Amino acid sequence: MKFAIQSRNDDLSNKLMADAKEYLTDFGLVYDEEEPGIVLSIGGDGTLLHAFHKYSHRLIDTAFVGIHTGHLGFYADWKPAEIEKLVISIARKEYNVIDYPLLDVTINYQNGTDSVKYLALNESTVKSPEVTLVMDVELNGNHFERFRGDGLCMSTPSGSTAYNKALGGAIIHPGISAMQLTEMASINNRVFRTVGSPLILPAHHRCVLKPVKAPDFMVTVDHLQLLHKDVKSIEYEVSQKRVRFARFRPFPFWTRVSDSFIDSED
Repeated sequence: MKFAIQSRNDDLSNKLMADAKEYLTDFGLVYDEEEPGIVLSIGGDGTLLHAFHKYSHRLIDTAFVGIHTGHLGFYADWKPAEIEKLVISIARKEYNVIDYPLLDVTINYQNGTDSVKYLALNESTVKSPEVTLVMDVELNGNHFERFRGDGLCMSTPSGSTAYNKALGGAIIHPGISAMQLTEMASINNRVFRTVGSPLILPAHHRCVLKPVKAPDFMVTVDHLQLLHKDVKSIEYEVSQKRVRFARFRPFPFWTRVSDSFIDSED
């Protein structure tokens, strides 16, 4: 089996990376950054996001596993002290593979430039760089509302615990193929109205955002922040691609939620 390692690049993460690389090669595995069958992410959820985007072209052939060197994360669930146990399990191939839904993001332009496509593990957000964001929201080709406010966030189920939750969105189990549109500080008064609630859209739905005023937007895709000019529309769909995680032991999603947001024990 071939493997690769993504490190947060702090001292502890780099030490664990060196140890894991040595242990795995001693077991006969091959270090290969080009075509790994499994990728170890050592750091936090942000480190795994970087690893995901680095290998997003290999999702069918690559599975991810996270080791956290900070706070417990939703993607990084192994502790540094468990590195040897993890390595032995990898070497013996004692793991199952689960997969989670992803988000397709397509940006179309007014000037005829080819559309740009992205793949998000957590979420994509849209904001106006200088003024209030004004966007027409279409669902399955039908006008739904005209949004006015700070911005909009479309998240995956696994990403629903990240920025989406901070915006007041619902937490969705990643076993559900869906996407969630959540508002950022919408303007609601006697003149302007939005639905004011997160929308959970099933996999066969398509959401299109169309600019009403300014055509330039700050668009994020996970940790990537990009300025897009002359935007005609932004399309969101649940992707047919899925991210694969190597699971070596049971760690139910709702246990992760409880450990991250409710359990106060050290």
